[in-house]
Order: sequence, then C-alpha cells, then structure tokens
Amino acid sequence: MELKGRILRFRYSRDKDGKTERKAAVYTKDEHNIAAGDVDRDAAYICSRLRVEGYETYIVGGAVRDLMLGNKPKDFDIASAASPAQIKKVFRNSRAIGRRFRLVHVFFGNKIYELATFRSVKDGTDGNTFGSIEEDVLRRDFSLNALFYDTEQELVIDYVGGVEDIRKRIINPIIPLDAIFRDDPVRMIRALKYAAMTGFEIPPALRNRIKADSRLLEAVPPSRLTEEVVKILNSSCPDRIVAALDSFGLYQYLQPNAYRLMEKKKGFKQQYMASLEALAKNTDENKCALRAVIEGYVEANTDWTEAMPELFRKTFFSARRFMIPISPQRRELAAALREIFAEHGITVKKTRSLYDGRVFYEAGPRAGDGS
Repeated sequence: MELKGRILRFRYSRDKDGKTERKAAVYTKDEHNIAAGDVDRDAAYICSRLRVEGYETYIVGGAVRDLMLGNKPKDFDIASAASPAQIKKVFRNSRAIGRRFRLVHVFFGNKIYELATFRSVKDGTDGNTFGSIEEDVLRRDFSLNALFYDTEQELVIDYVGGVEDIRKRIINPIIPLDAIFRDDPVRMIRALKYAAMTGFEIPPALRNRIKADSRLLEAVPPSRLTEEVVKILNSSCPDRIVAALDSFGLYQYLQPNAYRLMEKKKGFKQQYMASLEALAKNTDENKCALRAVIEGYVEANTDWTEAMPELFRKTFFSARRFMIPISPQRRELAAALREIFAEHGITVKKTRSLYDGRVFYEAGPRAGDGS
C-alpha cells in the first residue's frame, strides 16, 4: 500500500485542562485506497443504522487492515458507542454473547456480524467497562488492527499510527511491552498470526518479549486456546502460522502432544506440516480443517485391521486425548475422522439414540469386505 500526499485532516479533542489537542489522523479515500465497493454491504448498513440512531459506529480491526492491503476480509467486525442493549433494540435479528464483556451478534442470512461497544481503560487493558473511542483504541493489541473505518464518509481514523505501520509493513504493539502479554497471553499467538498472514516484520523488542513471556500461555484456559487454533486452521495460511508459532516455541502450549511427536518421532513434523500446507491450498468451502492436525497421529496409531464397529469410537477418544488442551466440538472431530476413515474404505454412520437423542457414530464394514 502506498499513501498519497501528506495527511491534511486530523481529529481533535480537549484534554483535562480544556486545551485542544490533536488525537487522530484522518485519511481520505484517496489516501487509504479502500474501495467502497469492497466493503461488505450489510456491515455498512449496520453502521448506517446505528449512526442514524445517534451512535458513533465504525468497521474496525482486521477488516480495515485487509482492505488497505487489497485483500478480501473474512469478517467485518464493528465497534460502536451503543451499548449491547441499545444495539439489540435497533436490530431484532441479534443476540448478546459473552460473560466478561458483552458483545452482540447481528444475523443477516447465514452471515454473522460481531458488534462491540467501545471499551474503557479505567480498569486496565483487560477490564470490562464501556468507554469512548479514544479509550477503546488503547485496548487494541497492535496498531495495524486499531484502525476505524467510517463507511459514510469513507474515512480511516487512526489514533495510533497504524496506517504508517502498515505502510512500513511492521507489527507494533499499542499496549506497553511490560503489560501486553501479562494482561492477555493470547496476544502472543495473534502477533505471530498477523505477521504470518501479512508478511510484516516483528521488531526485535516485541520478538524478545514474546520469547520471554511464552510460558504465560500455560495458564490460558483450553476454551481460548481452542478458539485460536480454530481461527488458525480456518485462516488463509495455517501452515505459515504454525511454523511461526513453532519457531518461537509457542506451539508446544497449543498442541503439546503433537509437539512432543515432532521432537521425538522421525518424519512426524514433516507429515504434520504437509497436512497444514494441503489445508492452505484447499479451496473447498466445506473442507474439514481439523483433519490437518490429527490425520498424522490417526494414521500412525490406528489398527485398520481391527474388528468393527468399535474402531471409530476407539479412534475418536484417542484423537480427542491427542488434541488436549484443545477441545474442538465433537461433530467437528467426528467429521474429520469420517473423512480419514472413508479413505480406508470405511463408512461411518451417524445414528441418534431414540432414548435420549444423543448422537453415536458407528463404523460399518470396509468396502469390499462383503460382510
């Protein structure tokens, strides 16, 4: 991305003494290069509706970054001055989620848009109180993800030099280095993910802090690690992200059993990475991404001559233990295993108990068994 000309517009506010001070750079469409036609229409409509109701609202985060880089965003997240209750009042097709900090999902057909209320910094960078846009930007992790896009005026609002960092192709933290990972260790995973996705550089101070703080990931709940792994597998470059995490010594906290096999079993790492590379090249929207991180283990630890129908159940629980602390949804794990079994000529049928409605999977005879 190449910026055109000098920044001519700024956003101002008053400090605690009542003096006017410059707060944010404002980039016009000729400077940020985002084409309005590339912005999701439903996301723009949500912003417009909330603005009509009097709530300052923007597209934020990775979507703005991707649009500026000329890439197609996978999601369009939105930040607003409206509270979750106010958002739900405007959009009946919505629901509030989250316990620590309430978010709202707005539904348009099969699309989901995540709306967050501006957050305050009065309780630190991981607090749960609402605030202003000027506070909210200080809660975001890295400058390239801290840009706000005004869909009506086609402006990018930049409080933290994110546009300049995108131009320089560098990952810069917003939160001070002595606090950023202590407050939320998952930010280490995100930093390496963003670097792998964009090809941006991680500066030495940030690299050193990630390596020094890596053990903080041991305390992250399995649910959050699972969420990050799912995002990685469904990204455009899971192979590059996992390679980056492994090079920094972080992947051992996401997949410790896989990491141990990479260290001890000859050829396992090559096979594991090859599965991730194949996933990256797979353009099928119905692909089962989870398969990439279990097929090497399943192939090496399944006795395909074993009698049916217990083979699938046994393999399912073995694969589930292998993935700890990651805990994917049962149906996702079952779908991945069904694909692997199918390649061995084994059809796995899904049945539902008439007694309590629970779902069971049962491996049928192999193709050609005649049984």
